[in-house]
Amino acid sequence: MTTTRTPTPEKPPEPGDRQDRGQGWGHYVLFALALVGLPLFVLPLVGLVTRAPLAKLGALFTTPALLDALRLSLVVSLAAVAVSTVVGLPCAWVLARYRFPGRGLIRALLTLPMVLPPVVAGVALLATFGRRGLLGPWIEWLGVDLAFSTTGAVLAASFVAAPFLILSCEAALNNVDPRLEAAAATLGATRLRILWTVTLPTIRPSLLAGLSLCWARALGEFGATITFAGNFQGRTQTMPLAVYETLQSDHDGALLLSLILLAVSLTILIALRGELRR
Repeated sequence: MTTTRTPTPEKPPEPGDRQDRGQGWGHYVLFALALVGLPLFVLPLVGLVTRAPLAKLGALFTTPALLDALRLSLVVSLAAVAVSTVVGLPCAWVLARYRFPGRGLIRALLTLPMVLPPVVAGVALLATFGRRGLLGPWIEWLGVDLAFSTTGAVLAASFVAAPFLILSCEAALNNVDPRLEAAAATLGATRLRILWTVTLPTIRPSLLAGLSLCWARALGEFGATITFAGNFQGRTQTMPLAVYETLQSDHDGALLLSLILLAVSLTILIALRGELRR
């Protein structure tokens, strides 16, 4: 009678063993590089916080220009999120659900504004929707004025922010188990009902993450907005544009405005942290 011996699992190397020394040195190198790179990201933020004259912060909130910029930033960024959701979510769904010729090119075009220089994005919008642009005469005939208007600021913010939502939702839709949607379809659910009751709840963490990143990008938009919509107080001057204008004459005021944007951005990231970890 032969007996079969169960192989004994190998003991993992202990830290400091000869087998682990090469990996240990690699860990040390990566740790050292991280320590070198950390100040590059932290020191500018520390400099902003320490140099900002916090004693003047209360008086700043009474200035009409700041209140207008805050109001416009909220209106423009939230409107851009709404536009991005209406047009971006269907684009993500089509990219994730269908394979067709030119899909890669379309996906590249939809996400191009993420890497496109913001000023170039503004020039492109101006060349298309401006009064002398490609669609300018038609837009003017309809009685709509996009360039140098609040609507134009929303369009510029949507153009550069929507790709963040599209990428997040597309990746999540690709990971949805098709059997869930198939099971709902066999029970008689329509495509729209499946989307609302099965698909969207399944991708909820990625959807919320995409919406938050989209909002953060729209809130910080500068280059495309100033090129296409201009910098007019009460109409197109959002917080980033107010920082730029204030920096020309009031350095302390620009520091305080930047500090407010930093606080808002940090709040978004902290609120988003739980969804990103999922």
